Amino acid sequence: MKKVMPYIQVLSCFVIFYLLFSFASTRNDHRKIKAATIDFTGDSSLFITQEEVNKLLIQNHASVTNITKDALDLNKMEDVLLHNQMIKEAEVYVTIDGELKVHVAQRKPLARVTGSESFYIDDEGKKMPLSKNFTARVPLIKGNITQENQKEVFKILQKISSDEFLRESVVGILVNNNDFVLRLRANNFKVQLGSATELDLKIKKLKAFYQKALKDNSLDAYSWVNLKFSNQVVCTKK
Repeated sequence: MKKVMPYIQVLSCFVIFYLLFSFASTRNDHRKIKAATIDFTGDSSLFITQEEVNKLLIQNHASVTNITKDALDLNKMEDVLLHNQMIKEAEVYVTIDGELKVHVAQRKPLARVTGSESFYIDDEGKKMPLSKNFTARVPLIKGNITQENQKEVFKILQKISSDEFLRESVVGILVNNNDFVLRLRANNFKVQLGSATELDLKIKKLKAFYQKALKDNSLDAYSWVNLKFSNQVVCTKK
């Protein structure tokens, strides 16, 4: 009997631990969500509001704070959020003390296409619908965006987004098939970019021209600045 007792004690400990764990787990699962916090990461501009996110979360419930933890399908909540066209990333979880935490990263537009169909092009080169809540201050694109030239447009937008001078100066892009023209914020001249090839070299030439014309106080004397040619900048005066 003495040899058996240690095994019985160990087994009893396991049984007691299992019962306590099951009781705590069941109690935790039936605990009602006491609060919900929605945080937007990155850009503070709200293309989708907290109220709209909350409506996506509650679905068939009056409120997420009126249901128990075991009634929540966190994976489904994340899927619902990710299917919204304004949301890029979403994370939903419940803290130990029963608070629902929601982290939402919105999509980031790089430009707005205007015309018969209006939409944004986001930082992944994909179409993004306009928002009724907020209008992004991004370059306007006019012209025909096709499957063939959308990659070229995106390449130009990435260059604009990553370059401080272009980001502050370019307010629009005119698209004619694979020929692109930039409109600048502070000057009346248009920049004939041509195709999206050799962008680094073309932008380098534009900056060199801009600095020289700024020094000469002659920026407003031009109507066109052509960067299409390899070794020169061709300017047209008004």
